[in-house]
Amino acid sequence: MSDTKPSVLFVCIHNASRSQMAAGFLTHLAGDRVTVRSAGSAPADTVNPAVLEAMNEVGIDLSAETPKILTDEAALASDYIITMGCGDTCPVYPGKKYLDWVLTDPAGQGVEAVRPIRDEIEGLIKGLINEIDTKNAPLLPPLTIEATTDL
Repeated sequence: MSDTKPSVLFVCIHNASRSQMAAGFLTHLAGDRVTVRSAGSAPADTVNPAVLEAMNEVGIDLSAETPKILTDEAALASDYIITMGCGDTCPVYPGKKYLDWVLTDPAGQGVEAVRPIRDEIEGLIKGLINEIDTKNAPLLPPLTIEATTDL
């Protein structure tokens, strides 16, 4: 991990659904404690409308987001790289912590199908935040106990 705040890159093929939801949740729940990026190996033109609707239901507005191409710069600047169904199309960069989240692809599905995927991603993000916070917690000085002789 770097000496600055931790950074996470979410990657899926089109950067239109799963990776956008994950980035939205991490930004929303972790605030400025984490640098958040998302990208795709073959980005779509727009974010999935059902994803926009599902995320709006939980108070996260992704309407300003656009799918982005995965670059070496984004990957090399990230401590964590979390892949979501991109398989062999996602390159591997040495020295990065990789997690592969196996999630249903919501492409072409309505908001009813997106909701459970959204909720699963939220749970994964909460676990990730806990891991990041634990790894970045400052070390406390050792506890010293003084003996007393009060009788």
